[in-house]
Amino acid sequence: MMKKKSISASKASLIFFLCQMISALDVPLDLSQPPTITQQSPKDYIVDPRENIVIQCEAKGKPPPSFSWTRNGTHFDIDKDAQVTMKPNSGTLVVNIMNGVKAEAYEGVYQCTARNERGAAISNNIVIRPSRSPLWTKEKLEPNHVREGDSLVLNCRPPVGLPPPIIFWMDNAFQRLPQSERVSQGLNGDLYFSNVQPEDTREDYICYARFNHTQTIQQKQPISVKVFSMDSLNDTIAANLSDTDIYGAKPVTERPPVLLTPTGSTSNKVELRGNVLLLECIAAGLPTPVIRWIKEGGELPANRTFFENFKKTLKIIDVSEADSGNYKCIARNILGSTHHVISVTVKASPYWITAPRNLVLSPGEDGTLICRANGNPKPSISWLTNGVPIAIAPEDPSRKVDGDTIIFSAVQERSSAVYQCNASNEYGYLLANAFVNVLAEPPRILTPANKLYQVIADSPALIDCAYFGSPKPEIEWFKGVKGSILRGNEYVFHDNGTLEIPVAQKDSTGTYTCVARNKLGKTQNEVQLEVKDPTMIIKQPEYKVIQRSAQASFECVIKHDPTLLPTVIWLKDNNELPDDERFLVGKDNLTIMNVTDKDDGTYTCIVNTTLDSVSASAVLTVVARPNPPLDLELTGQLERSIELSWVPGEENNSPITNFVIEYEDGLHEPGVWHYQTEVPGSQTTVQLKLSPYVNYSFRVIAVNEIGRSQPSEPSEQYLTKSANPDENPSNVQGIGSEPDNLVITWESLKGFQSNGPGLQYKVSWRQKDVDDEWTSVVVANVSKYIVSGTPTFVPYEIKVQALNDLGYAPEPSEVIGHSGEDLPMVAPGNVQVHVINSTLAKVHWDPVPLKSVRGHLQGYKVYYWKVQSLSRRSKRHVEKKILTFRGNKTFGMLPGLEPYSSYKLNVRVVNGKGEGPASPDKMFKTPEGVPSSPSFLKITNPTLDSLTLEWGSPTHPNGVLTSYILKFQPINNTHELGPLVEIRIPANESSLILKNLNYSTRYKFYFNAQTSVGSGSQITEEAVTIMDEVQPLYPRIRNVTTAAAETYANISWEYEGPDHANFYVEYGVAGSKEDWKKEIVNGSRSFFVLKGLTPGTAYKVRVGAEGLSGFRSSEDLFETGPAMASRQVDIATQGWFIGLMCAVALLILILLIVCFIRRNKGGKYPVKEKEDAHADPEIQPMKEDDGTFGEYSDAEDHKPLKKGSRTPSDRTVKKEDSDDSLVDYGEGVNGQFNEDGSFIGQYSGKKEKEPAEGNESSEAPSPVNAMNSFV
Repeated sequence: MMKKKSISASKASLIFFLCQMISALDVPLDLSQPPTITQQSPKDYIVDPRENIVIQCEAKGKPPPSFSWTRNGTHFDIDKDAQVTMKPNSGTLVVNIMNGVKAEAYEGVYQCTARNERGAAISNNIVIRPSRSPLWTKEKLEPNHVREGDSLVLNCRPPVGLPPPIIFWMDNAFQRLPQSERVSQGLNGDLYFSNVQPEDTREDYICYARFNHTQTIQQKQPISVKVFSMDSLNDTIAANLSDTDIYGAKPVTERPPVLLTPTGSTSNKVELRGNVLLLECIAAGLPTPVIRWIKEGGELPANRTFFENFKKTLKIIDVSEADSGNYKCIARNILGSTHHVISVTVKASPYWITAPRNLVLSPGEDGTLICRANGNPKPSISWLTNGVPIAIAPEDPSRKVDGDTIIFSAVQERSSAVYQCNASNEYGYLLANAFVNVLAEPPRILTPANKLYQVIADSPALIDCAYFGSPKPEIEWFKGVKGSILRGNEYVFHDNGTLEIPVAQKDSTGTYTCVARNKLGKTQNEVQLEVKDPTMIIKQPEYKVIQRSAQASFECVIKHDPTLLPTVIWLKDNNELPDDERFLVGKDNLTIMNVTDKDDGTYTCIVNTTLDSVSASAVLTVVARPNPPLDLELTGQLERSIELSWVPGEENNSPITNFVIEYEDGLHEPGVWHYQTEVPGSQTTVQLKLSPYVNYSFRVIAVNEIGRSQPSEPSEQYLTKSANPDENPSNVQGIGSEPDNLVITWESLKGFQSNGPGLQYKVSWRQKDVDDEWTSVVVANVSKYIVSGTPTFVPYEIKVQALNDLGYAPEPSEVIGHSGEDLPMVAPGNVQVHVINSTLAKVHWDPVPLKSVRGHLQGYKVYYWKVQSLSRRSKRHVEKKILTFRGNKTFGMLPGLEPYSSYKLNVRVVNGKGEGPASPDKMFKTPEGVPSSPSFLKITNPTLDSLTLEWGSPTHPNGVLTSYILKFQPINNTHELGPLVEIRIPANESSLILKNLNYSTRYKFYFNAQTSVGSGSQITEEAVTIMDEVQPLYPRIRNVTTAAAETYANISWEYEGPDHANFYVEYGVAGSKEDWKKEIVNGSRSFFVLKGLTPGTAYKVRVGAEGLSGFRSSEDLFETGPAMASRQVDIATQGWFIGLMCAVALLILILLIVCFIRRNKGGKYPVKEKEDAHADPEIQPMKEDDGTFGEYSDAEDHKPLKKGSRTPSDRTVKKEDSDDSLVDYGEGVNGQFNEDGSFIGQYSGKKEKEPAEGNESSEAPSPVNAMNSFV
């Protein structure tokens, strides 16, 4: 449910426009004009006698008027009364009564006159009366002794005050006495009792009168009421009379209604038009009568009729002559009714039809003053001029009086005056001043120039042109600077000069010119009109149903003119939101957290701008689980049934769907509640079935869509009579726990199923298929009985019967049980195995005789285990597996066997006691299968035209391997596959060198193993041949060093890697979490100067290379020097010093290169000779005789490889290559780096297996290392 409301500024503008029309003839204050009364005290003026009396009289005029007063019809000379002063430039009187003067001395009728040279205006007759709050007259109040059921009226009779006091009744504790249909206060202040009850007895019925004007409260003496009940009255009478007297008070009797007020059958009431009509009827009777109101021959006026004081008072507001008539009140109870008719007559004091208005005329013009009023009776009209009755006023040939109209013809300036019109009847009078001002004035426009008007599109626009002139000017409107005069139906021209555009559009925006002219001149004024887009709520709040404690959210998304600033406020039920932190007002929404029942209501989003207002509302309904039912009552008690009724609790805005009834057995299970039944939510009674010998209590739970209520309070208890059991134990079983016993078990009856005290069980049994008598035993309230000495696994007939102190339950049904089981005695025979394939076998056996099972046959278990693998002949841990086959099966499948293996198995029979003996072990073998995939495939040593493949044998050969199958094919740049090549490799091989491949080509390899059964699963790998034999250098930056000064630091480093690297330096304050600052190094220099550093600060620094993702040096730390008092020249930044250092560095580098070359030519040593003969000594075979490597020879002659020498398997050494290549000391492209970028294991990753190489260096022979070795 949603409501939307839009309030534009048009209504407010129209109201403003009407006000303008009323004041359109106001004369500017800079022009001569007669006086006008602007403010005066009310006609009936009740003043506080403790404060100064202020009688207001304000007026305007040109020249400013002078003031005088009359009191009780004669001139009041304020100069002769020291207590009375008149305010400066005002006619307001102030009477000072603070000097001991009583306010009563200034009671009377006052009238003010304001006069200047153009006339005199007079005020109303102001009646001054001081407020009075007299004390209650002392009186002796007798206690009221009333019989129960009688009526009673406690009179208040407050003192007569001015204005009349407000009456209320309270007790000694200042607590208001409770009122109801039976006890209520009348309009006259009396307290009426329709009938008294014993609880009305009290001694502090106190009537209070509050006089608001003087802020005082008067208290009447307490009234005592004693109510005698019939029982106590009879006891009192009996105690005071002899036994022979026969007397007794009558019991409380019911009585038909009798009116306490008003009395009689009819009455009259006169009320004035516009007042509030109050009619009252209060009746006595027992039971308390109910009051109803009707209007004879008509209906009570809708929207103006209200009932108060428990419908004893009829209230009609703003009465009019149409409300006159007969009003009947009817009092009714079960014994009858009575009524009273009140004849209402509505009179009226005078009220205006047309009040006279100021008249401005130019010399020679005509005009009229009209004074028309109405009332009941019709008022008489009289005229005065300048406060004097017109009949005795000076003659004016330009005027003529015609009843309620004065006609002016050809007025002259001396015709200016103030005229008073008096309309009066017996209920009051009206007095109005209206002047005639004769002026000759050219036009003037009173609306400010260039005034800006703003309106909303599609609403009326009212553009003012307030003017004055005499004679009255004519008004014309133009749009734009050179626009034509405005005419037509799209405009409305008002007499006060206002231009109305009924439906303003965006193109109505612009400049409007108002022109006023009369015979004395012409003037004009320009104003601006802007038409704005309307404010709209484009996403309105929606109806919400929210559970208690959840969260509710209303949206209010708006669209508005960009030049207007909207304000959004939210209301709840048309009031401000509660001052609660749970209410969160966002930019375009309202969220209510942890919703409670009090949040239920209508929420309104109101958007206000300076020009319009829109609103949208939505209802929030808070739902919750229902409140628990109330007032549980048990009726219709029978032996096996009872009726339960209840009163539903609050639904909490979600209808109750059903009621759940639960019961408690206080005799057998106190405190435990059980489900009984449930009924629909519209039902509040239910007939319940009961069991004997149960002490019932019931409770009811209400259910709605939200959930279940709390349980109701328990009902009263109801104990049913005892009876024989209706049923026997359930789930009777006979199962032996030992080979020689029978255990009989059952589920005991629950407490309420016993139907009486002394619950026991009669247990009976006999062997089946044997002509034996039943053996019986009676046991206590247990659930098990053991029969001993039974033969093993024999069937028995069993029955269990319930009984209590009143007798037996019906005859029970029989069940079959068995005595205890024993282990089977015989193993299955003739066990056979049929091997189906390499992983599956089928086993057969003969069943054992049923007698040998000695229990319930549950099935057979097959134990099997692998003895050994036929391919590896290795011993392994024996893990037995078990398969169970249920029932009397004689075969089973053994899945998941390993191919080419030897197995054993045996079979055992199973019963409820356990397993029997095992059959003799049976051996069988599985045939070969296909192997698993090779354990790995590694491709290494890429060259221009070859790749080396290494692999591992399958983890599960599943037979004897016969060969390996290698397939490969090239892959181009678009991932298309080339021709497939297949190679068969002997089973004893573990590596292969593929030659004659294309250079710089990617190949895909497929590799699998074979047995005689077939090929196993394959593994795949990809590899690429290299483009040329120059191995890539692995880039690294190391040896980052810093030399720090006060505000700068020199950073240098060493770089190894591809040429043309672009370096950058990153730095930051040590320990800071700020981002690193980055400086680009120009060119390929290996040093950089960081400038602008903070003295005495620790920094972190690192160097990186652009284009090498993630490639940086390790971090280095340095600290700048402390700040110096005076700046000194740092030699490290001088050009000559840097040049000198560069020259020294170049000489050292040349020296290192020479030393390195000499070291490489320094004679034979084993490793060097091997390097000349083979690119990689690690893959050379050992000599067959001693298992050692051959000696190395010097490679300074760059001789080619000897004829017949084996080609390296992991790479090809480029011809004419330098012997100190880093590639020769690692594993080719598979070489590894330490964390600092240095090589790991330059001679092999297999050092542990080849200790013969232990004499070699573990570092790469860089120039520095070579120098160290040389030294």
